[in-house]
Amino acid sequence: MPKQKKIALIGTAGVPAKYGGFETLAHNLVEKLNNEFDVHVYASKKIYPKNERPQYWKGARIHYLRLSANGISSILYDFLSMLHAIRYADTLIVLGVSGGLFIPFIRLISRAKIIVNIDGLEWRRDKWSKPVKKFLQISERLAVRYSHADITDNLSIKRYTAIKYGSISHMIAYGADHCINTKIQASDFNKYPFLKLPYAFKVARIEPENNIDLILKAYTQLPNQQLVIVGNWKSSDYGTELQATYNKFMHMHLLDPIYDQTQLNVLRGNCTYYIHGHSAGGTNPSLVEAMFLKLPILSFDVSFNRATTHNKAIFFKNEQELIQKVNQLTRKELTTTAEELYKIAQQEYTWKKIANRYRSLVYLTQIAGFKANYKNYEKNLADEKWITAKYPHLLRQNYNFNHLND
Repeated sequence: MPKQKKIALIGTAGVPAKYGGFETLAHNLVEKLNNEFDVHVYASKKIYPKNERPQYWKGARIHYLRLSANGISSILYDFLSMLHAIRYADTLIVLGVSGGLFIPFIRLISRAKIIVNIDGLEWRRDKWSKPVKKFLQISERLAVRYSHADITDNLSIKRYTAIKYGSISHMIAYGADHCINTKIQASDFNKYPFLKLPYAFKVARIEPENNIDLILKAYTQLPNQQLVIVGNWKSSDYGTELQATYNKFMHMHLLDPIYDQTQLNVLRGNCTYYIHGHSAGGTNPSLVEAMFLKLPILSFDVSFNRATTHNKAIFFKNEQELIQKVNQLTRKELTTTAEELYKIAQQEYTWKKIANRYRSLVYLTQIAGFKANYKNYEKNLADEKWITAKYPHLLRQNYNFNHLND
């Protein structure tokens, strides 16, 4: 029996998932790939208290670091994880570009294959200062250029990397079939009285690029519509101020983070429609989860969200458009939208399919010369006939990367 290849998952807070999208991805990759590969995962002690740090989880070896996997410390977190992983791993799957600056160095001292999921365009997020944005851009460039394979989770991001970096990336999104529709129990009505009425729902990190303020402001003009938003309001001044301002509206329910999946499924799965306000990133996990729960979705109008939903969501660009769309909603439109989005989710966003794509990529990167020379990609992209014939979905156009959402 051939020896199992060793895979290191780097860049997440750890498993089992209790934080965000990358953690859910790592969680499901462990479950789906651990019979075929020797999987290792790096985790943060800041997320998992001492009594929740098993050495193995579902067959995967867990390595704990004292650092946080998020924010500025994620740079060192990823670098130390990579340094440790190259001692044993055949393949490093790096989630995010925080450690991208160090990938050329890792390539010099190791023969391990490096696969990078660049996530969304992290450098575009409003929460970062200009120096941090510049660092993230450089890190992104190095991650794409020096990895053996790069992953984008959205067709819009794939097009971006093709044109900007000359990389023919591998598009792998996220799964959503871990979400299930859950019936409301009597105890749920007691805890959340708004469940007795039709309501709109949103779960998100409370950040400016998720347009939380736009949505809240719009609903001040929609007093007959119940709105429920679950998020980390107390993690920033932005969130604290919004919660203080809008909690006084009786039809708005601004709930703190809910980590119990069953409870979240009750609130999300039984809403009248889901609101997705994200304007940055690629394929947002919360969006595909809402699609798999067969929810009608009102989505902020950017290329990422259109790509994820195949243009089947109901889109709004500003506060007035959101108000107008909500006021014009019909039962037929809600039902049709939900059914169309659910079909897409079943076809594209299941964890079995996602894990199989990662599995294939691990094997492909083991092939000598799998990733062609970077300059050759650049040269080929300059040839319009070559790129349109071989990769017609990457049609080259004049493109302003600073306004990718246009």
